[in-house]
Amino acid sequence: MSAELTPALILNAYARGIFPMAESREDEGLFWLDPEKRGVIPLDGFHISRSLRKTILREPFQIKVDTDFAGVIEGCADRAETWINGPIFGIYMDLFRAGHAHSVEVWDGDTLVGGVYGVTLRAAFFGESMFSRRRDASKIALAYLVSRLNAGGFRLFDTQFITPHLASLGGIEMTRSSYRQALRDALAAEANFLRQPLTVSGRQVCT
Repeated sequence: MSAELTPALILNAYARGIFPMAESREDEGLFWLDPEKRGVIPLDGFHISRSLRKTILREPFQIKVDTDFAGVIEGCADRAETWINGPIFGIYMDLFRAGHAHSVEVWDGDTLVGGVYGVTLRAAFFGESMFSRRRDASKIALAYLVSRLNAGGFRLFDTQFITPHLASLGGIEMTRSSYRQALRDALAAEANFLRQPLTVSGRQVCT
């Protein structure tokens, strides 16, 4: 990891609307992105389908927060192609240890089967990646994440890009200028990721 790549640098970049990625797992370099169109999930517009609500109500998994942050990053990188390389892994672990990165995790007994992780900065949450090893596990993680963000007073859930998966859950695209205004509003407010969230479909998250 480059000596210049510090948590302070990363947080300053997020505050300016840019974020780092890598070309591949093998490439040790990083590049910075400032997309013309930005993906977000409106915190009052997350869509839980009837089938997902039924799954959550069945309580097939345990939901935990920040118990295996490294395992969530590893799960997100466990695919044929990934932008998560060694320096990315290292800097987000540093952000986690500094209290600026968090994970929402889906567990099946003692096995981590899904999750999502991201970075917090005042009232903005920057979602980095998610993974699923069981059906609906990443959707369940997102449902609990949105619940926690709402309970904690967050104003922006940045997903960087929009995929069909995120669009089905209520994700939208914003222009760069609209995103920058939403980001300024979020950075002017306070939020608390560790505040106990509201229930999701009647089920409370474990901590």
